[in-house]
Order: sequence, then structure tokens, then C-alpha cells
Amino acid sequence: GPISFFHAMNQSYRVDRRVDVRVPMRDGVELSADLFLPRAAGRCPTVLMRTPYSNNNVQLIEKGTRLAAAGYACVIQDVRGRWDSAGDYYPFTNEAEDGFDTQEWVGSQDFSDGTVGTAGASYLGTTQWRSAPLGSSYLKCMAPRVICTDYHSGLLYPGGALQLNVAMTWGMRTHARTGQDIEFHQWSEAFRHLPLHDVDSSAGRDLPFWQDWIAHPAYDDYWEAMDDTRLFEQITVPAFNMGGWYDLYASQTFSNFNGLRLGGGSNEARQSKLVVGPWPHTLSASTQTGDVDFGEVSLVDLEAEETRWFERWLRGVDNGIEHEAPLRLFLMGANRWRDADEWPLADTDWQTWHLHSGGQANSVLGDGVLSPEAPGDENPDEFIYDPSHPVQTAGGNNCCSPHIVPWGPHDQRSVEMRGDVLVYTSPPMAQDTEVTGPIEVVLFAATDGPDTDFTAKLVDVWPSGYAMNLCDGIRRGRFLESRRASKLLQAGTVYEWRI
Repeated sequence: GPISFFHAMNQSYRVDRRVDVRVPMRDGVELSADLFLPRAAGRCPTVLMRTPYSNNNVQLIEKGTRLAAAGYACVIQDVRGRWDSAGDYYPFTNEAEDGFDTQEWVGSQDFSDGTVGTAGASYLGTTQWRSAPLGSSYLKCMAPRVICTDYHSGLLYPGGALQLNVAMTWGMRTHARTGQDIEFHQWSEAFRHLPLHDVDSSAGRDLPFWQDWIAHPAYDDYWEAMDDTRLFEQITVPAFNMGGWYDLYASQTFSNFNGLRLGGGSNEARQSKLVVGPWPHTLSASTQTGDVDFGEVSLVDLEAEETRWFERWLRGVDNGIEHEAPLRLFLMGANRWRDADEWPLADTDWQTWHLHSGGQANSVLGDGVLSPEAPGDENPDEFIYDPSHPVQTAGGNNCCSPHIVPWGPHDQRSVEMRGDVLVYTSPPMAQDTEVTGPIEVVLFAATDGPDTDFTAKLVDVWPSGYAMNLCDGIRRGRFLESRRASKLLQAGTVYEWRI
């Protein structure tokens, strides 16, 4: 009961650290792990973290030390081909088997009581989720933050369009064995480099995975092999998911939550949780995201929440965490938290709002109107898209270098002044209105070329005029029919685009 909970939390152990312990994988390759062990604690529940960003960084050392002081053995491992680990690094593909093999090794060590939980954000969350379907008997729970599980739609090709800034900045930073500095590239030039397949060599790099990403724009066998959205029922442990409204994986954080809540392979897996704050890819690090300060109430001690999760699933402490609301969401604007039992929310009032204009919706100065009324016989809106003068991304769900490509809410008024941007604005809201749920734009549009991208963005206009981006999306024409096969458009033909 609660007594053992407080006892476990308050007892502080001295910590022994063992560096570069070699862990053999099934193919004989040895990965390097650092151990943080509570002195004289005997066999302990164990927390595993696997990273491509070096297990020797301050954040991970502090976390390993804190967990060990609280009576957990902590294992922090460099993934294959990175830092002190042997083998060749290739994103995502080795993490299922290597993660499973490491869990099997950890659970059988003399410092472990045979229960293993996993932790970590981003790629450190990927290493957790990819290995979970393999079903190590030692694995009892996971705590993945900010991840996708379908790398085609979630990371590289959302809506069929290459997510260039993320792929380039992250790809170049994870080039070779150690961390690579990317600050000295001329990014405004680099992002415009063509052809895409030699972006890596133009920057003096040789990235086999970049070549493969560019060679596989459609969802094919390459992507399907690492698509874990197919494997929810093979996961039998509960996940405490954590995400942000401005994280690049915002939508897939909800699909992962629903995947286990509704389709997980055990009663435990169906007790998974999710917390989503007004945060970018780095969660709860500041009250401010982009331009907007969401106040002290927006900060959550995610480490403390995660520790409660481990207390419950690794120690069996009856702290009731699985009986609390499975979903905690931050309401931006009202700047308060709300609990929910399911996604989409049970009390959702589903609404359709329509685009209206006299045919001149170009820019915020045009005649575009957004309203619940169905359109009558109205003129179509047109714009000319110039690939050599693209609309710049201004904030949003980006990663992972905000000083290169900003993330979070930013003023959209400069974007909305462009003649090649169509803007539809509702009359001012008469009363406070909560908009929480999946958002989709259904666009009926034609282009005079064989292919194009349409993007859409939902913006909250403040009384001051500040235009705050809430969410956005993109669709590439050639993948409208199927993301598995490219099919060029018929010029001048109206298609339905769901964004």
C-alpha cells in the first residue's frame, strides 16, 4: 500500500556505476551499456534506456543516478553502431531484435529481480516500442515519449510529401558513430538543394539511409517492415505515452495510445496512458513554446509521473495510477488541464465548417470566409504556385533544431499576406469554444500540372490580430489514391484531398 510506496521513494541508496559493460546480441555484435546500481540493494527492478545519442550525456547520467538512488537498477545502452557499441548503425531497423536481446540479458543479470521497464524520448522511445512486440518475459511496462510507430507517414513522408527539414537536420546529425555538428551548413541553401538523392554528398556526407529514404517515397516493403502500427495486439505491456501538441508526432501519439487501449494484447496493455501538453518535441522543458507562454500550470513533472508508473508495474505498489483518467490533455487558450477516458473525446460535437468566397480568398486581405453554412454557387479560388518561391514554414510541428526551423506557435500573419495563400476566416467567436479532436480539411481542388502538394493549417486569431497556428497537414497528389503506388494527376481534374 501507500506505506511501502513512501518507503521506497524515501530510501536513498548510494550508487555504483559500471561503464562500458558489453552486452552480446544474437549475431555476436556487442553493445555497450553503462550500469547504475543501488549499492547493497540486492536484486532490483530494472529500467532500461537505449540511445543513439551517447549514454554518456549529462541528462542520462543524472537520470540513471536518480533511479538507482531510488532503488532501481538502471541500464543505459548505446544502440548498434553508435558511440561505444559495435556494429553498423542504420535507423530503426535493428532496434526490435537488439532491444529484445538486451531485455533478455538485463532480466537475467544478478542485479535484476527479473522485472524490466523501459524509458526515454524520441529515438529512445522508438527503441522501446520497436522491441515490445517481441514479448520478452522480463518486460513489464514502457514509458515512451514523443514517438511515431509508422515511420513512413509519421516521420519521412507525412501525406506522401518528404518532411525535408526533419530528415536533413536529424539525418546529418546522426551521421557516423559520434554526434555530428550541423551548425555550419548554410541551411537556407541546403534545404533548396536538388536533386534530393545527393543532398548528403553535397554536404560532404555519405548517408546510406538517406539514399534509401529518397529511393522509397511510396509506402512499400521497406517501410512496412518497420511499421509497428500492425503489431498492437502483439504488445502485452502497458505504455505511459507522453506527447506535445507541437511535437512532430502529435497525431501518432494518439494512434499509439488508441492502438494499445483498444487493441493491445493483454489487460495490462489496455491500461496504457497518455499525457499531452502544449509542448514541442522537448516536453515540459519551458512554459514557453514558440511565441506563446502557457504559464506555470503547463509544466508537469514527467519524471515523477514516470516513477509512479514504474512503482506500479515494476514494484507492484498499489498507487492507483492505472485507475486515474488514462488521458490528460492541456487546453491551450484556457490554459488548463482536462482528463478524459477516450480519444476522440466522448462528448465531441462533430462539426463541419465550410470554405466560402467570391473567388478572391487570396491572402488575409481577400474575401475568404469560414462558416458552418454550406456553400452555394460560388466562384472557385485560384493561386499560382511557384516552386522557386515556396511558402516558408513558420513554426508548427517541427523537429529537431528550432534555431534552424522554428517549432511551436508563431505569428502566421506574414504567411497570410501572400497572394499564393488562400485564407478563410470565421466571424469572431461569440462565446468560448473548446476545439479538441482530430481536424481534417476536405478540399476539392484541381491543378494544371501532373502533381502538386496542398497544405492546410488551422489558425486561432486573437483579438489583437495575432494569428496562432494550431495544426497543419499536407497531401501529395500522386499518392491521393494509394500511398503504396504513385499515380500522376490529370491536369484540370478536380480531386478530393483529405488533409
